[in-house]
Amino acid sequence: MNIPNSLTILRILLIPVYIGFMTYGKYGLALLALLLAGATDAIDGALARRMNQRTQLGAILDPLADKLLLTSGFISLAVLHLVPSWLVILVVSRDIILLLGTAVAHVTNVPIDITPTLLGKGTTLLQLTYILLVVLMKWKGMALSLLTPLLITMVVFTLASGLHYLYRGYRHTNAAPPLA
Repeated sequence: MNIPNSLTILRILLIPVYIGFMTYGKYGLALLALLLAGATDAIDGALARRMNQRTQLGAILDPLADKLLLTSGFISLAVLHLVPSWLVILVVSRDIILLLGTAVAHVTNVPIDITPTLLGKGTTLLQLTYILLVVLMKWKGMALSLLTPLLITMVVFTLASGLHYLYRGYRHTNAAPPLA
């Protein structure tokens, strides 16, 4: 266990804190929990690279922490009727499909490249920005309809990155030699 992995675990532990604050309408504190989680995401990766402390655990935990944070963020916002349910279905379905594809490739010993793409990173950034802004605007009593352009952009990126990852997996799968 090193500092970057500890920060990633802290990010995971902040998820129930965020959900609790959202549940009780403490939007300012929920926003603070999200910002702290976002900071740990930026810091853990930078520290891992700078201190040469990249680990297999970190390679698994970091994207898992991101997915857990985003999924819980969208689900909590939908439960509170702050975002449309179809948005949660889109975001969560994309991640489940990608996770299942990765699991199938692992079980069948088909080598695939699971490194995040620029499109995937952009999607994550847009999704996190959207969640942060929804919580901020709810806290400040602002109209969430102001986020419609960001919502549309995020949906396009989510769909495009999902399709891109599927294409990449399909290409790797077809390029792999058949199993004996």
